[in-house]
Amino acid sequence: MNKEEKQEMMKSVKQELYLDNKSKGMLDALQEKMVSRKLLVFITATVLMGMAQLDPDTWGMIAMCYIGGQTAVDFAKAWRNG
Repeated sequence: MNKEEKQEMMKSVKQELYLDNKSKGMLDALQEKMVSRKLLVFITATVLMGMAQLDPDTWGMIAMCYIGGQTAVDFAKAWRNG
């Protein structure tokens, strides 16, 4: 690997891990790559249900609203780019 290829690879890594971005960090990049937002909402709602004594109806409403909304956004992006 020559010097230019190494520099290009480092630039790509910095961009993917948000190393030059002040508003996002490496943990944000890892979360985006490893955990879907839908799963994160499901886990958060479940923890809140256990800790804050949320009733199952409220838990279901939180999960359905977010997952339904996010699915619509994902669909619109796919339709627009497709």
